[in-house]
This record gives sequence, C-alpha cells and structure tokens, in this order.
Amino acid sequence: MRIPRSLLLTVVAGAAIVLVAPLARAASAALTATFTQSSVWSSGYGGAFTIVNRGDATANGWVVEFDLPAGSAVSSSWDSVRSGSGQHYRFANASWNGAVAAGGSVSFGFNVAGLGTPANCLLNGAPCAGGPAPTSSPAPSSPGTPPPSTPAPSTPPPSGTVVDVSTAAQLSSAMAAARPGQTIRLAPGTYDGSFIGTAVATGAAPITVTGPRTAVITNPAPAGSGPSCPVPTPGWDPGYGIWIANAAYWRLTGFTVANAKKGVVVDNSPHVTIDGLHVHHIGDEGVHFRRTSSDGVIRNSIVEYTGTAQPAYGEGVYIGSANSNWDCHGNVGGMDRSDRVEVLDNRIGPYVSAEHIDVKEGTSNGLIRGNTFDGTGISGQNSADSWVDVKGTGYLIQGNTGSFAPPGTFANGYETHNPVAGWGCGNVWRDNVSDLGGVGRYAINVTSTSKCTGNLNVVYASNTVSHATTGLTNIAVTP
Repeated sequence: MRIPRSLLLTVVAGAAIVLVAPLARAASAALTATFTQSSVWSSGYGGAFTIVNRGDATANGWVVEFDLPAGSAVSSSWDSVRSGSGQHYRFANASWNGAVAAGGSVSFGFNVAGLGTPANCLLNGAPCAGGPAPTSSPAPSSPGTPPPSTPAPSTPPPSGTVVDVSTAAQLSSAMAAARPGQTIRLAPGTYDGSFIGTAVATGAAPITVTGPRTAVITNPAPAGSGPSCPVPTPGWDPGYGIWIANAAYWRLTGFTVANAKKGVVVDNSPHVTIDGLHVHHIGDEGVHFRRTSSDGVIRNSIVEYTGTAQPAYGEGVYIGSANSNWDCHGNVGGMDRSDRVEVLDNRIGPYVSAEHIDVKEGTSNGLIRGNTFDGTGISGQNSADSWVDVKGTGYLIQGNTGSFAPPGTFANGYETHNPVAGWGCGNVWRDNVSDLGGVGRYAINVTSTSKCTGNLNVVYASNTVSHATTGLTNIAVTP
C-alpha cells in the first residue's frame, strides 16, 4: 500500500519527537570532602577538609564527621561548628559557608594534638569520597524563572579581619577560633581567665592579639588538674596569663599581663613575637619560650615584679628548659631547642627575683641586645644572683646596660655555666655597660674555660664596668 507523502512526513516528525525529547531530571548536588595536612610538627598538625560540589545544583548545608585514634584530639577549629563525643568529631557548616554552589568549594580547618589522622569520614551521612546527593538540594526552577540566589550570610566571616573583644569570654573564644591573618583587638579593661592560642599561622598571615596597656590580662587562680607535662587540657587552667601552645607565628602587642602564676608561656610554637607588653606581678617567670619555641622575639617590653610567689623561679625572660625538665619539654633530640630567640630593647627589673634572662642548656644562637637590667630585688635563691645566666651556646650579648642597688643578692652581672657538656660555650659579649653597685665581683664571670675547649666564650674590650669589687671579667679580654 502506498502511504501518502504528507502522512509519512507526519509519522517521521512524530517519531523524531519521541526519539530526541530528553527525560526530565532534577538538578542535584554531588559533594565530596578531601582531607589535607597544612603543617606538621613534633606533637601535632594542622589539617583541613575541602568540600567540593561536583553536581549541577547548589548544596545548602554540610556536615563532616570523622574519628581520631586514641591519643589524638582536635584542639581548635575554624570555619565550622564543632561538636562530638570521645574520639568522634562532627563539623557542621558555619552561617556563612553552608551554601556550596555547583562547581564550587568551601573548606574548614582544625589543629590536632597528636599525630593520628581522620578515619571513617562521612559527609552528610555518606562516604566523604562520594555518595548520594544531599536530600536538601533545591528543586529545579520552573521554566522561565531564574535560579534561586545564594542567601546572604547572617554574619560576616571572621577571617582575615579585626575581631574586637571587650570581655574575657570574648577573648577566650576569639583566641580559640583564631585563624591565620586575623587580628584580635582588646578594648581597655581587665580580662580575667585562661587564654590559650593553638592555631598555626604563617609568616605571611600571622595571628595578632593587640591592645593598649590599659587592657590587662590576669589569671590569679589556677583551677582543675592537668598532666604533669603541661599541654592544653579541657577543664584545666594552669594559671598562665596567656599561653601559645603548639602554634606558630603569633604576635602579642601592646597590652599588659599581670597577677598570674606565669606571665606569657610559649610552648612548641616557633616565630612568636612579643612586642611592647608590660608583664608584672607574676608568681613565677614573666615570659617563657619553652619546648622548642625557636625564632621567637621579645622586644620593647617591660618585665618587672616577677617571682612574687616563688622567688627562685621568678626569671624575667626564660629561654628553653633545664636538662632536668627535658623529659617533659625536650621534644627535639631529647632537648628543648628553643633556638635563635631574640631579646631586644626591653626593660627588665626591678624586683625580678631570679635572673633577668635565663638562657638554658640546649638552646643556641640567640641575641640579647639593647636591654636595660635593674637588679634591685634579685633574691639570690637557687643561685639567682646575676642579670643574665648563659648556659646556651652561640649567643651574642651586645649593647645592654645593667645596674644594681640594694635590696638584693648580687654576685656578677653576667655568668656562664656548663650543666651539660658542650653547652655554655661560644658566647660573645660586646659593648655592654655594667654598674655593679659596689657589690658585684665581675661584670662578666665565665665559670669554666676547660669545658669549652675549641669554643671559648669571648669578652671584648668594648664592654665597660663601674663599681665592681673585682673587675670586668675573669678571663682574658679580646681587643
């Protein structure tokens, strides 16, 4: 039978319509989450998860969950809302980063105390490597209507900006949530509590805590119990004024730390700068660079009235740890290698009850320059009878001015000791001015030359002394 041409065209056209018309499909999001380590140190690391939307619709809301092995714990986090129990951690989106556009990504970060890495990762209840699309993906738009826009965040993201605080609770929260590039700015007032910073920053994006001298951080009442080797522990307040732990590249500027068990403690945190602080009326030491906190700086600061609770432990600036404490703080080759610390242009004293600067064995290549030491009130306890005791190696002590007047116990301006073989050697004194108040024997007393064979301490003739009972130094002077 011959089919009319017009009918054939109609059938063919109809068939074409059947063959080419696409099936309707709802747009959907497809999220994955990838873990990376941003930095690693001896007792922990910084980590991050990046959440990528490989689908064709915006995802509104995300939750990442994972487990850490025993001995590892998340110590701080940012760009997320953290919760969880035991070794299981849950990170939900913050108010500003819940929407992940098609083809887009967001991330959040955290620090871990310990070296265990995330396991059993889930993203919105599905495997982080990929799984079903979130059920919250928006329905497709009606034809002819534009897609819904991403809602504006209810609060601005607190990253890379100035965060103003005026209460202790705000300061504690801001330090716990601090991120690289952020500045935390204190208003005048008293901040009483425990303030700990653990985020790892960078040289290009440091974390700064700053305020005027009238912003006073205090912590006179330690509470709870912690480990015998101090690490930040939930529920434990060690009584430190401000504690930077397992971090890097923090800057503390301008404010006051007073009425605390210890003033500023820097643990396992390289490249921390303390600039223009006033540290006073502290139970033990004023400022301590400890547990291999290398490349730190304290400058333009005042440290006075330390050792109010324990005079024997009232150092002004303490660099490193005694070898008897290396079991706790010796985290690099069994030693506390707080190397290359610089102490510049500070006033230390009066009433610093132990050494104004105590340089411990195991540390090396630091710089002590341009400081003013007032020895009034030094206690003499635990052999604390000099401005500076150098047990480290390779330090340059230059351009400092020291004086002593009663009350106090004073033996020499500067001393060296050699508690560990090879340490307390190779240090250099230049251009220092010492007034020993008619009490001190030597401006610079080198305890031993035989223990430093091949790496002698050097005292240059540019050093001067007045009112000494004996003289400039007990070793040959180098022209």
